[in-house]
Amino acid sequence: MKPIHYFAVLSFLFFSKGVAQSYPATKVGNDVDVLHGVTYPDPLRWLEDMKNPEVEQWFKSQADYTTAVFKNVKGIQSLAQEWYHLSTIQNEKFADIYCRGGIYFYKKTLPNEVVGKIYMRKSRNAPEELLFDPYTFIPGKMLSVTAIKPSFDGKYIGIAYSEMGAEIGSLIIIEVANKKVLPQKFEPNYNGISEWLPDNSGFLWPKLATSDSTSPELFMNLKTMFQSVDWTTPSVDFFSKAKNPELPIASSDFPIAFTIEDMPNYVFAGLFSVQNELRTFFAPYQKNSKKPLQWKVLSQVNDSLVGTIEVHQGKVFACTTKNAPNMKVVCTSLDNPNWDTAEVIIPEKKEILQEFIKCNDYLVVVYSDGINCSLYKYGFASKKLEKIEAPLSGTFTLTVIDTKKNEVLVKITSWNKAATAYDLDLDKNTFTQSTFSKPANYPKAFDELVVEEVEVKGHDGVMIPLSLIYKKGLQKDGKNVCVMEAYGAYGMSSKPLFDIMYNTLATKGVILAIPHVRGGGEKGYDWYMAGYKTTKPNTWKDFISCGEWLVQNGYTSPSKLGGMGTSAGGILITRAITERPDLFAAAVCNVGISNALRFEFTPNGSNNVKEFGSVSNPIECKALYEMDGLAHIQKGGNYPAVLCVAGWNDPRVIPWQPGKFAALMQLYSSSDKPALLKVNYDNGHFTEDKKVTQLDFAHQFGFLLWQCGHPDFN
Repeated sequence: MKPIHYFAVLSFLFFSKGVAQSYPATKVGNDVDVLHGVTYPDPLRWLEDMKNPEVEQWFKSQADYTTAVFKNVKGIQSLAQEWYHLSTIQNEKFADIYCRGGIYFYKKTLPNEVVGKIYMRKSRNAPEELLFDPYTFIPGKMLSVTAIKPSFDGKYIGIAYSEMGAEIGSLIIIEVANKKVLPQKFEPNYNGISEWLPDNSGFLWPKLATSDSTSPELFMNLKTMFQSVDWTTPSVDFFSKAKNPELPIASSDFPIAFTIEDMPNYVFAGLFSVQNELRTFFAPYQKNSKKPLQWKVLSQVNDSLVGTIEVHQGKVFACTTKNAPNMKVVCTSLDNPNWDTAEVIIPEKKEILQEFIKCNDYLVVVYSDGINCSLYKYGFASKKLEKIEAPLSGTFTLTVIDTKKNEVLVKITSWNKAATAYDLDLDKNTFTQSTFSKPANYPKAFDELVVEEVEVKGHDGVMIPLSLIYKKGLQKDGKNVCVMEAYGAYGMSSKPLFDIMYNTLATKGVILAIPHVRGGGEKGYDWYMAGYKTTKPNTWKDFISCGEWLVQNGYTSPSKLGGMGTSAGGILITRAITERPDLFAAAVCNVGISNALRFEFTPNGSNNVKEFGSVSNPIECKALYEMDGLAHIQKGGNYPAVLCVAGWNDPRVIPWQPGKFAALMQLYSSSDKPALLKVNYDNGHFTEDKKVTQLDFAHQFGFLLWQCGHPDFN
């Protein structure tokens, strides 16, 4: 009998977008949790043991199966190639720009490079010099620079790097004058150096408990270490739960100490987490003192400070949501901080305060009406707030390159305008195109794209902002493929940003829809709180409402509608399709939380209890069940096509989270549509590697377009 090859069978099974499936075998267990008197079955608990060879083989079988399926879907490779070609005709990209000791340091990525290199200039217009090349640093390995931080005098630069999107990596130090890499490595490191000491005698760096991205201890008991420039001495614990038992530091907190250059007699620290409200401390600091630091409270949760804290001449400036859901800026004395009696220096406005940043003589403040930003400056001397007219409308982001100057780098972008960076002279209120910005070069087809901003009535009557990007001449006949993507967590806003992937798809007749759902920050603090813990159902219900509106108004139809959610957006997309499977043709859960009841037991779970809740609390346990897409898959349910994506090196959402959802869909769905698990072994939660990213998202968007019947992907 002639043998039937595995790939030939798959080719037969997937000749169309909906046929009978033949998945790799998945065993079913009988694990259950009884929480507060309620039984929660978990038949795939065994997949959580990521060190088990059987589990590793299961993921490998799923990955191979999905790879074989995608080999029969046309359009995916050509889409990735198109994105790469568009990136190669652009100019170089700059990031992480500092001016310290008169030297400019930055990361630059050339059009033909997949990751950036680190460069320096001895003055703004001096010749460029290469400092660090991640391509050649460790032969045979593809590295990515995750953070840089020069010393204040410019003599040293710390460079953090990782491999294959892992985020957890190593920190090295380079002597700038001779470009010498010092032999010491500081690891396991997370996000480089928090800051150098103002006298440049050493630096502070975050050290993780382990480098194992699957370990529950990964983000527990983090320490801020101090390393002297006397390189013969080892790093010592500077700020941590172990070092500072007198402070309310939880094992899941990120205790990060840092300094401020113009406040050399103090050190500062924060207990950082996904919680927005800042918990910060400060202590008088004397070099070589043998006395323990006497930490004092700078802010607590009930002070309602969010974002950043800036210090200027003994005064502390911060944003607060207290009695101001759109936020206001207040200040208090560092000698005796009291936020209850703090001076309001910038009152709350109708617009949302997005960010503020300090340069030499000013605070620079960005507001947003949800679509476009406005820019203001507050003079420390004048104590006046003044609006600055920007050269373009859109989304503004700010960077201070040199804290000793009254100059800010302002990057402006929107859904259909590529980013342009300007140097803003705050003394003159003038903009000039920055040397760290080059004009974009995109096809003329991008000029034919339309942006439409609407509001949709939600399930409870609340109006939900919805952004649409599509090709001019759209016919509202219900025949358009539409990809809808949202996030809705941590108070983070889906800001209008130019996205080459979105816009390329729009030129192919695809509608891109971005619902600004509750749980985000688009309408201020109250909007965030309306999609938080017990109110979290509003997040996916808003998403559903936007999908219904798109169908009702002829933009698309259920057979043409695809949904996407990434990371915490996994809650949104898995609950949307389990609550309204009839509304969607396909869905992508990209490195997404899909098993909320079990998320706190993952490496990044304890830190996220503040955002989603804990099963130990009976009220929060019920809320977590509502968020849990896996727990809502019904046996025999007629579900849309599903692609789950896992990053093998992901420290934020462990691979078994999307893995379990894909597996149970395979076991329970009565639909003839595929339920696939794509495993990115060369990736984590994300990666800087341009080619890896482009190919990954070509598969994700390609899956949706295939299942929604786009002619280029059948």
